[in-house]
Amino acid sequence: MTLSKECRDVLACPKCKGPLDYRSEEQRFVCFYCRLSYPLREGIPVMLVDQAVAF
Repeated sequence: MTLSKECRDVLACPKCKGPLDYRSEEQRFVCFYCRLSYPLREGIPVMLVDQAVAF
């Protein structure tokens, strides 16, 4: 399952409100400002800072 482009374009980083880069092959959203990665679980983005992964 993938998110529509319209949904992806609306999402922002919950920590800094910056833009997110969608990595379809990794099923995650990435914020390059905060250096945090937000996973997709069963096609749903998990936009919780405490569950984000630093990279």
